[in-house]
Amino acid sequence: MLVEEIMKTNVVTLFPDNTIADAISLMREKKIRHIPIVNKQNHLVGLVTDRDIKEAAPSILEAAERKDIMEKPLESIMKKDIIKGHPLDFVEEVAALFYEHKIGCLPIMNDNRLVGIITETDLFHTLVELTGAHQPGSLIEVKVPNKEGMLWKIANVIHSHNTNIQSVLVYPDKKKEGYKILVIRVQTMNPINIINDLKKEGLLVLWPNFPGIQS
Repeated sequence: MLVEEIMKTNVVTLFPDNTIADAISLMREKKIRHIPIVNKQNHLVGLVTDRDIKEAAPSILEAAERKDIMEKPLESIMKKDIIKGHPLDFVEEVAALFYEHKIGCLPIMNDNRLVGIITETDLFHTLVELTGAHQPGSLIEVKVPNKEGMLWKIANVIHSHNTNIQSVLVYPDKKKEGYKILVIRVQTMNPINIINDLKKEGLLVLWPNFPGIQS
């Protein structure tokens, strides 16, 4: 999946000479936590987050006495060293950027112009859609050797039960090198017969582990 498929294109922005008060008002109105700062050519020059605002703005008790702080320009508090993305980046690569750099949003640029933005919330919604977690179904976790043909073997068993596979996730087994965990979401609310047949094929089903069913 590409970034352009999930990014927001109606990006709310401000200019460097807008004030902290402007940013607070806009965040409250639009219910957002990140505001890209652009120049007149729509080139990205900075980023202001709700955390930046909290660190710079006075508390409610001090606000009346410290109006000077609220009138400071955003260029005085905005971050200028910004990690950016491109519409044709893969969502998986973008998710890695969020994880590695602990960022809450990613401005999306094309030809040096701001064309979109992705937030943590966008990534969470995408994950839910990709895994099919919002649809009725069941999860099956199977531990397999890291070798070719294992996914085909599992899919063949599921196919024999005339059941659709909604999604497949794969991650390394942290407890045993050379093994992987396959997390398969199937379109059935009763996967017991599938699980029994997976076990008959010599596969180790980690979840679900129903009482009374031999592992």
